[in-house]
Amino acid sequence: MTVASPCLNICTLDRESRTCTACLRTLKEIGGWSRMSDAEKRRVLDRIAAESR
Repeated sequence: MTVASPCLNICTLDRESRTCTACLRTLKEIGGWSRMSDAEKRRVLDRIAAESR
């Protein structure tokens, strides 16, 4: 099963944190998403969920 990208196609970068304010991924995560394993993608999504609480 492939883990879907959380991209919302409304990228806005927070310059200080270097994080997209829409999907909450870092620039490194966005750039590497297509090369990440499903387990790595799930870890990113878990981090996003934990930070959103």
